[in-house]
Amino acid sequence: MTKPATILDYSRRIDRVVEHIGTHLDEPLDLARLAEVACFSPYHFHRIYRAFTGETAADTLRRLRLHRAAGELVRSSSEVTAIARRAGYGSVEAFTRAFRQAYGSPPAAYRTRGSLAPPAPTIDETEDSMNDVTVRDLEPIRVAAIAHRGPYMEIGTAFARLSAWAAGRGLLGPNTRAFGVAYDDPDTVPAAELRSEACLAVGPEVEGEGDVYIREIPGGRHAVLLHKGPYAELHRSYRRLYRDWFPASGFVPADRPAVEEYLNDCRTLPPEEWLTEIRIPLA
Repeated sequence: MTKPATILDYSRRIDRVVEHIGTHLDEPLDLARLAEVACFSPYHFHRIYRAFTGETAADTLRRLRLHRAAGELVRSSSEVTAIARRAGYGSVEAFTRAFRQAYGSPPAAYRTRGSLAPPAPTIDETEDSMNDVTVRDLEPIRVAAIAHRGPYMEIGTAFARLSAWAAGRGLLGPNTRAFGVAYDDPDTVPAAELRSEACLAVGPEVEGEGDVYIREIPGGRHAVLLHKGPYAELHRSYRRLYRDWFPASGFVPADRPAVEEYLNDCRTLPPEEWLTEIRIPLA
């Protein structure tokens, strides 16, 4: 077996593991089972997984659980105790410590800050919202994509799978561009039915395989807003666009979904430093 074929085989195995983790977030992490899913020896699985993903399997599980918990805090009325338990923590205290370390504030404060029902904006806030938005002509982007169905806050599994696929083909590097495409309004479509895509920009020579397919994100004129902070708070920036900017701008959204470009690495930076460019196509 040639070396490139071996690398592709390894990436397919790691993809199976990431998918297994993402579909079993509510279960204990069984490293022996993950090694079995990957068809690797338990003695070597940990090192191979980390080499392909940049983190341990336990890190992946913890990150995806906390990411889901952040979304539940701002988009549901579930008790913190229940959210902590679903995230795998035996006590609210342990969950609070882990959440504070990851998100910079305790769960209760994070929920208050990310509330879906903020007070009405002041005149200054509305002006700032409009001044933050730019209208730009964007080039179309060829991407490799994996479809995700379910809560937007759980798309991390699709991105992890896509990253493992790309790493096995030498497509993942510091300049790789990552995008998310959201097809539905989370305020009107049931969470289980939300449709989205995890995407990585690729060149014309790249072909899809299995669950990974090639598509083009259309270019054209877009309203663009830079969001700084956790992904669980993106809804606040979307609200600013639709509530403040569009009514005063004279523009109308086109009949295409919103696109998000993730400008830095959420695995290496604290959530308050995450940068997301929201792009709304214009008619």
